[in-house]
Amino acid sequence: MSNENQQPTPEVEQNPSSDKVSPFLNTPLPQGTPQGQQQPIQQGAAQTSTASIPKYNLPRGANTGNVGATTHFGYQTVNSDDKAQKVAEVFHSVASKYDIMNDLMSFGIHRIWKRFAINMSGVRRGQHVLDIAGGTGDLAKVFSREVGPQGHVVLSDINESMLNVGRDRLIDAGCTNVDFVLANAETLEPFADNSFDLLTISFGLRNVTDKDAALQAMYRVLKPGGRLLILEFSKPVFEPFSKLYDLYSFTALPIMGKLVANDSESYKYLAESIRMHPDQRTLKGMMENAGFQSCDYHNLTGGIVAVHRGFKL
Repeated sequence: MSNENQQPTPEVEQNPSSDKVSPFLNTPLPQGTPQGQQQPIQQGAAQTSTASIPKYNLPRGANTGNVGATTHFGYQTVNSDDKAQKVAEVFHSVASKYDIMNDLMSFGIHRIWKRFAINMSGVRRGQHVLDIAGGTGDLAKVFSREVGPQGHVVLSDINESMLNVGRDRLIDAGCTNVDFVLANAETLEPFADNSFDLLTISFGLRNVTDKDAALQAMYRVLKPGGRLLILEFSKPVFEPFSKLYDLYSFTALPIMGKLVANDSESYKYLAESIRMHPDQRTLKGMMENAGFQSCDYHNLTGGIVAVHRGFKL
């Protein structure tokens, strides 16, 4: 990649009086940010969203250096530089209703999918976990409990609205071993090499413009011996079931989105983005190309969802 296409050095909002450094970051966290371990929560105290989350320089599009390149946004073809902004608009729109819609759309089954992924994670006390595109914090909340006070979790997302919801939720739950960082999955620039025992990305990879770059970044920040788990919508393995699933996705989802979140277009994009995501075998090959070994995947609910797993040896 030529110098003119390289991303600038990540920066955070700095407070001169702060010398706190997260063990995972290449740069200090600003004082007063809503990190669980920085702000012990008094029992019964009301929570607000006034504190800022540390923000790093976030490339808006694919990190490929291909000027003028195009990609897909659902079934639309868009400029690669524009996709991240369009995805951001979707999640800004649905953030406040995201958890409710997940329960409605999946009939609550998404909780079983996430529990299966957590059971596959092998997470242990004292470990360091990065939950990428973690949004409202479903997985991070469980990992916070599982790693215990000697462990640490970072909840990261590129969308500030989603991360605000997740931050408030975890602080309200008393999770004091969690950091919250706004960062792009394509680069994971804030995080140092070989930092985490476990990486997870749940229903987020399909929204990333440059998935190969994201997988390479994940490999970089994972410790040797660590594992990556990807929980994502995938391709149904039974053709009759696939046709029924398509009918549900392209009719019921936009209607529910309109009624509950007042946004049918975002849920139309959801259905389209699932169809444009790589199938199970293709994604497994992409993980192997990024350097992960012993990769496998497990289909859930007939392949509607799959959990991919890979290791950095």
